[in-house]
Amino acid sequence: MVLHFPLLSRKIQSFAEVSSRAKIKKTMSSPGVQLYIQDHYVLMDNGIIQVTISSPDGIVTGIQYNGIDNLLEVEDEEVHRGYWDLVWSKTGSTGTTGTFDVFKGTSFKVVVETEDQVEVSFTRTWDISLEGDVVPLNLDKRFIMLRNSPGFYSYAVFEHLEEWPPFNLPQVRIVFKLRKDKFHYMAVADNRQRFMPLPEDRLLDRGQPLATPEAVLLVNPVEPEFKGEVDDKYQYSSENKDLKVHGWISLNPPVGFWQITPSSEFRSGGPIKQNLTSHVGPYCLAMFLSAHYAGEDLVLKLNPGEPWKKVFGPVFLYLNSVSSEDNAFSLWEDAKDQMLRETQNWPYSFPASEDFPKPDQRGKVCGRLEVQDRYVSYEPIPANGAYIGMAPLGDVGSWQRECKGYQFWTRADEDGNFTIDKIRTGEYNICAWVPGFIGDYKYDVVVNITEGCDISLGDLIYEPLRNGPTLWEIGIPDRTAAEFYIPDPDPKYINKLYVNHPDRYRQYGLWERYADLYPDGDLVFTVGISDYKNDWFFAQVNRKREDGTYQGTTWQIKFLLRDVDHTGTYTLRLALATAHLAELQVRVNDPKSDPPLFTTGEIGHDNTIARHGIHGLYRLYNIDVAGVELVEGENIIFLTQAMNTDPLQGIMYDYIRLECPPTTSS
Repeated sequence: MVLHFPLLSRKIQSFAEVSSRAKIKKTMSSPGVQLYIQDHYVLMDNGIIQVTISSPDGIVTGIQYNGIDNLLEVEDEEVHRGYWDLVWSKTGSTGTTGTFDVFKGTSFKVVVETEDQVEVSFTRTWDISLEGDVVPLNLDKRFIMLRNSPGFYSYAVFEHLEEWPPFNLPQVRIVFKLRKDKFHYMAVADNRQRFMPLPEDRLLDRGQPLATPEAVLLVNPVEPEFKGEVDDKYQYSSENKDLKVHGWISLNPPVGFWQITPSSEFRSGGPIKQNLTSHVGPYCLAMFLSAHYAGEDLVLKLNPGEPWKKVFGPVFLYLNSVSSEDNAFSLWEDAKDQMLRETQNWPYSFPASEDFPKPDQRGKVCGRLEVQDRYVSYEPIPANGAYIGMAPLGDVGSWQRECKGYQFWTRADEDGNFTIDKIRTGEYNICAWVPGFIGDYKYDVVVNITEGCDISLGDLIYEPLRNGPTLWEIGIPDRTAAEFYIPDPDPKYINKLYVNHPDRYRQYGLWERYADLYPDGDLVFTVGISDYKNDWFFAQVNRKREDGTYQGTTWQIKFLLRDVDHTGTYTLRLALATAHLAELQVRVNDPKSDPPLFTTGEIGHDNTIARHGIHGLYRLYNIDVAGVELVEGENIIFLTQAMNTDPLQGIMYDYIRLECPPTTSS
């Protein structure tokens, strides 16, 4: 039943007022989901949770649950409580910034209204009169409430017509700002949860700004326990494959607020793209499109005459509670269980938009991937643990920069078998990368997914790049720098969560430790003697001079050769885990050779070092080294990071390998 409130003498000012009127109406209604409509607000109520949304704006202004009148920050303006936003810029713009838009609807519509489900829509339609002022998109925000469900769903449909002007889109997300007097405990993963500082602790009278705007040293926090810690939202980023549930816990009363993402099909950049989660505010985010840890390569750029439509979500905003504060932390375990239920129910059958395909409108692919590396094994090796995905058509490895379409990923079992189901219809590339091997795989046949299809691809063979046998190698080809030496942080810049933690790279300021560890010269790694776990610093960064300027660094790899094939060609494989405003130059046995044997040129806007990551975009370089460049005895490869204007410039290596010529017996 849809109930329309009579006209009032004044505009309803607060969620509490709408809620009180709704509760009166609810007592006269039959059980189920109820929808209440007033001039400026819409309220959905299923007897467990009440959600108030401004109309026609589509801003979530209030969430009532378990005796709390509003879980959202009541001290903030309504527009800053629960909202979709985007960042856009005109075509031809560079970088990852633009116009920030908490986009509001101009029209409200009831899409579904039964006792089992309510779905409402808030739309904003574009026309040529808005050119230059508003992003050229038709935007449709949807909210869904189900019967007996302790939460609600949200998704959006973005549409761009081919005759409309092109533009760039760096960011799309949902933001919820929770009550700072209630929600103090944040959980992102089993081993990444803690009590968090207050937003006031980041202000100038309580916090000291550090090298980036996001990083603040807490010098006089409200709660003394946080004094001396660093707070930075990027310390809580997660990879898409792990970013399924996160949120906050209130202890009084014990209530949890969780953002559950049951599928990553609508996210950009593949399974290991990193995104923000929750952070001090308290904020809880659902990130759909971002350039974090990638830079402009992951800015969606529409071309002239290019139509585009994409559905972001649905995601589930889940609420739970317990009766005793002693059991409050069990809310995290319950949220994980709910995440599994949501994942198993994906794709949902209840969203009403025709742009969201139901389970029977999708397809399935299965197969087996093997690796053929003749210098490792004569027989194909099962691609144990391979990341295998369906991605929009593109070049080899383009999936990690793809942001317009949908991607579907899985992990192969120990025999290389894989199944990818619930795939939207369309044409796809089969993409893969295999931990332990360099490079990317792409199936050379376009796969066309139709409704209800079940395609068996049989055995697929990936032949990673290889010219000759391995002379030596440094690291593990897994697209991260996590296996290398990660120092302890400066005691002045600690996040207590990451002390003795597997993710020790998330501490602030580790780039400054390089000069502490190498005060008089740069890193020298001797093959056969040095150990990359202890002797290879995780990031090649600049060195700060006494005058405050920065100096590029040159690392050396020393190795012995008994015999050299002077007529053959050796191959140096350089796999980078990330790069930021860097230039990597390679020289062999002559540190001053000009030009160098190889240079990447300026690469990367990943900003991984500043954002406490351990990888960004993957890059692989294959460098021919003529045998005449090498000598019998000691040889040295010089790796110079030449860009030197910023402390946060640099690269992280994933893996380095030197191969003999293919015909040598060395």
